[in-house]
Amino acid sequence: MHLVGVSRYPARSGRLPAREQDTRQQKRVSRSRVKSGFRILHSLRAPVGGLFRHVCDLAAAQSRAGHEVAVVCADTGDALTNSRLDELSKAISLGVHRVAMGRDVGFADARATRRVYDLAKTLAVDVVHGHGAKGGAYARLAARALRITGQAPLCVYTPHGGSLHYGTTSLQGRCLMALERRLEAMTDALIFESAFAAARYTAAIGRPHTLCRVIPNGVGPADFEPIALDDDATDLLFIGELRHLKGVDVLLDALARVDRKRPTSLTIVGSGPGGDRLRAQARCLGIDHQVRFVGAHPARAAFKMGHMVIAPSRAESFPYILLEAGALGRPLITTGVGGIPEIVGDSGVPMVSPGDADALATALFDMLDAPDARAKTAAALKARIATLFTIETMTAAVHDVYRAAAEQWPLRAANGARRLKLSA
Repeated sequence: MHLVGVSRYPARSGRLPAREQDTRQQKRVSRSRVKSGFRILHSLRAPVGGLFRHVCDLAAAQSRAGHEVAVVCADTGDALTNSRLDELSKAISLGVHRVAMGRDVGFADARATRRVYDLAKTLAVDVVHGHGAKGGAYARLAARALRITGQAPLCVYTPHGGSLHYGTTSLQGRCLMALERRLEAMTDALIFESAFAAARYTAAIGRPHTLCRVIPNGVGPADFEPIALDDDATDLLFIGELRHLKGVDVLLDALARVDRKRPTSLTIVGSGPGGDRLRAQARCLGIDHQVRFVGAHPARAAFKMGHMVIAPSRAESFPYILLEAGALGRPLITTGVGGIPEIVGDSGVPMVSPGDADALATALFDMLDAPDARAKTAAALKARIATLFTIETMTAAVHDVYRAAAEQWPLRAANGARRLKLSA
């Protein structure tokens, strides 16, 4: 499928622009470029989920602020993802570029790193910002190679959970943590979306030896616009990937307990490797008549399908779905894992232990039979999100990190540091 404004980045061919052949000329910064802001390349692997939402929001906001922005990601071929990338490409000046990126570690990673390197070099970017384990590795390896050639982009990394979800007791986990330690030496700044993620990084990898900031994800004005419920909206709603980490199996077990005393319906929005297993579980529990699986939908379309959002995750970092549901004023029940307590704060939203179907069933009984309590906690969370977790605040904080990194590493980021000095 061809996308307007979206490129599938080719192998190197032809001559590069003259300014890229002259390392000394790369170091010179014209006043016109100073006024236009940073040239930024965001690198991620899979354009799905909260990580993709974060990159889209950040890239578009940076473009509105006057920066020149590009995004490079995997070529998934998914129709819904393609449409989102098409929209993103219209919002950023340097385009969306798609390359082959594998999920597992392999020889294909060398080719993907080379493509990110070629793109960063051709675009003469000032900042390479990697997101997630794979996107972060490609960004840092490419930035290191560029420094050898004389181009000196800042390199920023946001893990978004990624490798931090792996335990340090397994061989795979130990290998990933060792790789993260080596890559940190190539990193000018680390950004974590939650204090939990920052603490997890320190516990698993060690105290960061580079600039480090916690910058929560944010939502925009459109996320607060009301959405009418469908006539056939169910009592409960789950939105997310169908995999073990998300705890949908626990939700089904809890629903079976509730449904025996109080008929309760559930819509499950999403796709993933656990879909068939979860459908079979619903049949075995005898609640398949109360549960509908509708596949993947955009979040705002999904919110029409259910009254109360349930997020029973076993692990999370700083999930967008809670920010989005909270911004709409929808009642929530979730688990107290990862950065979720940082979102919920003192709003009163129920948080249960992950994997505890009995505790989740009790919370469901309590909330289903208490409409006033649901409304009160939903309103409190909405106000908290409007105050603390906005795209505007997030984008400004990320720019401050670029700025601080440019000042801290002037030789590596001569372009960015001079630009900031002149535009301050």
